[in-house]
Amino acid sequence: MAKLNLSIAVRDYDRTRPLTDGTVQIDGVDPVFLALDPEEIFFRAFRHAEFDICELSLSSSTVKTAQGDFAYVGVPAFVSRAFRHTSIYVRTDRVKQPADLKGRKVGISEYQLTANVWARALLEDEYGVKPTDIHWIRGGLEQAGRVEKITITLPANIRLDPAPEGATLNAMLEAGEIDAFIGPRTPSCFEQGRPNIGWLWSEPMAAAKDSFRKTGNFPIMHMIGVRRALVEQHPWLPAAVLKAFTRAKSICLALLEETSASKVTLPFMEEQVKAARDFMGADFWPYGIPANRKTLEYFLAQHHRQGLSPRLVKVEELFHPTTFETYKV
Repeated sequence: MAKLNLSIAVRDYDRTRPLTDGTVQIDGVDPVFLALDPEEIFFRAFRHAEFDICELSLSSSTVKTAQGDFAYVGVPAFVSRAFRHTSIYVRTDRVKQPADLKGRKVGISEYQLTANVWARALLEDEYGVKPTDIHWIRGGLEQAGRVEKITITLPANIRLDPAPEGATLNAMLEAGEIDAFIGPRTPSCFEQGRPNIGWLWSEPMAAAKDSFRKTGNFPIMHMIGVRRALVEQHPWLPAAVLKAFTRAKSICLALLEETSASKVTLPFMEEQVKAARDFMGADFWPYGIPANRKTLEYFLAQHHRQGLSPRLVKVEELFHPTTFETYKV
């Protein structure tokens, strides 16, 4: 049987590199890899379904599933995860603690971004700051004019306005025209050390660890998707994709454990890996449904609660049934 010639768009992560360099093969697939930034992948995937297999936003995937218009079938290879305590940047002359965000203007690139769903859940569940307490300003962080990549309908009590024409959220934050920014990208004014710009938490790692102790959630940002039309023709494909991505991640983690020469340009890597395992468990970056069901169900409930999905989406709706369990030897 001839292999399927498929396009695969993922960011260049260490956990996907064994796929892109050919060390790991996807059974039955002759791939063409495109190493693109997530923003480009998501825009092209959710607007035009351009890729056969690609990295996808968990939030956008949930929106499209709830709307019954999802061009992809999910695979639970979670190539991007992050604690979002470092994603909330504030005017430190005005905002000293989470409660100070009430009544403030907070910039966001898109309301439905996965990072923003997690940040709002964190603020409400752990600090009592509800989405309705904030005046949201949507726009491009460094380039003016960004809009939502997919259509969403928010509850009437959410106050969301566009940034002024030609304005960037970074410039507005630096000028004090907004009080905070939430998003996965770092504002350049923070990177440049501009006055009165900082993280909401002065010790975000400590705050994230405290959150993990309480919730057990290591937030999922991105999953992998396979075009639905392909899956209908080749139902074996999602399981093959999960198998390959899982093997690639295992190779990545094994390389991190090598002590003879660090594979990452970062000091104390060996100690960091040990600390992560001691704190979060041996498989601190799990793929698959069983190890992630609790986190996924929490996210889906929050997504619905925030008004982004008109109904509560179930885990079983997002992912192909062949990816819920695997063989054992």
